[in-house]
Amino acid sequence: MKQATREWVEKAEADFAAALLLRRSRKKHSRDIVCFHLQQCVEKYLKARLAEATISFPRIHDLERLLDLAIAVEPLWSTLRPSMARITDYAVEVRYQGRTTSAAEANTLLQETKYIRNLIRAALNT
Repeated sequence: MKQATREWVEKAEADFAAALLLRRSRKKHSRDIVCFHLQQCVEKYLKARLAEATISFPRIHDLERLLDLAIAVEPLWSTLRPSMARITDYAVEVRYQGRTTSAAEANTLLQETKYIRNLIRAALNT
């Protein structure tokens, strides 16, 4: 595994661990932060896969755009588009007033993130 890939994986795992730790508090106000870290985990794993394939990518949080790049090396991932569209919103939208994440929404996002995380980790052989 390339050094850049390894660094993206480490960052992704840090976000995943932070989300799990914050999730334990079960306080309503922490759900938005949990979802933010889950989005960041998925984003960084996508960037890890791109880095490993030597595909350059812009500094963005849009998971669909990153997925478009990753499909060049992982064409079956096109089925992830609906999940990526949903998860992208947690990069920014939930961090401002007027939007609060429900417990059910946070649980769904955690399950989607776990699935995507495992998929990308398998592609990276980690």
